[in-house]
Amino acid sequence: MLQTMLDAGLLPDALIRHGIRRLNRRRLAEEGRGGEEAAQARLTAWVAQMRESPIALQTEAANAQHYEVPTEFYRAVLGPRLKYSCCYFEPGVSSLARAEEAMLERYVERAHLEDGQEILELGCGWGSLCLYLAERFPRSRILGVSNSRTQKTFLDAEIDRRRLGNLEILTADMNSLQSERRFDRVVSIEMFEHMRNWERLLAKIAMWLRPGGKFFLHIFAHARYAYPFEDHGPNDWMARYFFTGGMMPSDALPLYFQKELRILDHWRLDGTHYERTAELWLNNLDRARSKLLPLLAGVYGEKDALRWFRNWRIFFMACSELWGFRGGREWLVSHYLFERPSG
Repeated sequence: MLQTMLDAGLLPDALIRHGIRRLNRRRLAEEGRGGEEAAQARLTAWVAQMRESPIALQTEAANAQHYEVPTEFYRAVLGPRLKYSCCYFEPGVSSLARAEEAMLERYVERAHLEDGQEILELGCGWGSLCLYLAERFPRSRILGVSNSRTQKTFLDAEIDRRRLGNLEILTADMNSLQSERRFDRVVSIEMFEHMRNWERLLAKIAMWLRPGGKFFLHIFAHARYAYPFEDHGPNDWMARYFFTGGMMPSDALPLYFQKELRILDHWRLDGTHYERTAELWLNNLDRARSKLLPLLAGVYGEKDALRWFRNWRIFFMACSELWGFRGGREWLVSHYLFERPSG
C-alpha cells in the first residue's frame, strides 16, 4: 500500500521525510539492541563474514541502479565536476560547485598527492577526481578504474576534449582487476561501500603500491555500527532500488584490516556535509524534471519514467535525512590514510 502511494506520488515530501526519519530511528534501535557488548559482538561477526566473502557482490545490480543511467542525467543533477559523492561545505559556502572543489582539495592534501606521482583511482565515477588530478598534476600518470561502460565512454571523450595525455580509464570488476603497474598513491572515493571482502581488496592495493606508497580512502559510515543493505521487505527500499549488495561501514571498520597496510591518519566529517550535498542534488533534479523524464524513459521505459523520477527524489531525500539525522552526529563521512610499509 505504501509503495503504491509512493509510486503514484500521493505522499507529500514532509510525510516522506517523516517516514525516513522514523526508519532511521528504527535502524539505530535495531543495531544497538542488547547494548554495547552485543553490538561489538555483531561487528566482530560481520568482520569475519566479510573475510569469507568475494571482493564484491552483485556488481551488475549496482551498475543497473546507478552507473548505467545516462550521463546527461548526472550532468543535470550533480555539480560541474560531476562528483557523485559527499562534498565539503566550508563556512559560509552554499555553492555545490565550490563544495566539490573544496573536497577535491582535501583529497590532495590528505593523500599527499603531488605532481609526478603514479596514481590509481579505484571507482573513478564520472571523473571528478581523476580529471581534476590530471589537470592539476600534468607530470603525473593516472589510471582510473570504473565498472561502468557508460562512465568510460564519457571519460574517454573528456580526455580527448581536454587533451589529457596523462590519464587512462579502465573498465573492470574489482573481483578480477589485475595490474602489473605499481603506484605511489591509490585513492578510492565511496567505492568500498559496494565491496565486501576488504581484506582481499586491500591486499591487492598493497601489491599495487610501491613500498612507502599510500592509500587514501573516503567512505560514508555510521559512527558505531556496520551493517549490510539487505532486501527483506518494503522497509528495505534503499537495498531494493539503489544499494543492492552494499553496506554501511562503521567509522572503525577499516581499522580491522591492517594486514598489509597500516593506518597513518584518520579524519571524520559530520554528516551535514552530505545532507547539504543531497539537498542540492534534489533541487537540481526538480529543476530539470522536464528534461530528465525523457532520459529516464529511455532507461526504465515510458510507463515507469515518472515513477523512477519519484524514486530518485526519494533517494536524495533519504540521503539528506540519513546524514542530517541528529545534527550529522550518527551517520558520517570518514577519511583514512594507509601506508604500505617500506620494510
